[in-house]
Amino acid sequence: MKLTEEEIMLLNSKIGLHTLLKNKKVNIPKVLEEVKYINHLKSQQEELIKLQNWVIRENKKVVILFEGRDAAGKGGAIRRITEYINPRHFKIVALNIPTSDERKQWFFQRYINELPKPGEIVFFDRSWYNRAVVEPVNNFCTEKEYEIFMTQVNSFEKMLIQSDTYLIKFYFSISKKEQAKRFREIKASPLKRWKMSPVDEKAQALWDEYTLYKEKMFEVTNTKHAPWTIIDANKKSPARLQAIEHILATIPY
Repeated sequence: MKLTEEEIMLLNSKIGLHTLLKNKKVNIPKVLEEVKYINHLKSQQEELIKLQNWVIRENKKVVILFEGRDAAGKGGAIRRITEYINPRHFKIVALNIPTSDERKQWFFQRYINELPKPGEIVFFDRSWYNRAVVEPVNNFCTEKEYEIFMTQVNSFEKMLIQSDTYLIKFYFSISKKEQAKRFREIKASPLKRWKMSPVDEKAQALWDEYTLYKEKMFEVTNTKHAPWTIIDANKKSPARLQAIEHILATIPY
């Protein structure tokens, strides 16, 4: 195959050589695609450092929600976003099943406890929107609890934004076929098997129920003050870049 001068330079770079030699089979087009992705990702991660410095310097508060079906790549996207930023000024929140005391509290209370201090970014790996989709599909909440949430969530987010907090809502969207493929890969990996939960095991069978509640969530909560950004996550690398680019474009650092 004929390569341009630029492509030869990319292959001869440190990242290019590492990418070229890490696999037994050499696939030049695939290697070039990966090298271009890595280089673009690095440049965007540099911008994320500048963004965080602005958040710290100006005492800003940022909340970023990552929602989507199981195995949609939310955690991987968060890892790429936070890879190089200062760990003292951000946190990743992935709340467990609520305790008996938390069940008796106002639903939003345990999320309020995790909101950012001035100069901090908080990433929610699943958020209060569990009650919009996961909980009703799996009968983890009552119909009344679901309805109360749906009537309160827009006002809650409006108050959050009015308290000088930037709020970004991502939904990582994958196909049923892609989810099934990723589940097979997770089960086949000794390092990833722990990720499969009883809820994950039922996700394919409950696909249509998830779709129904997801669409209602978008219909009710895709507001002008807190819109959803839907990301096509069937391919992980472009999805991660799209999320980063949206963050950089939304927050005026």
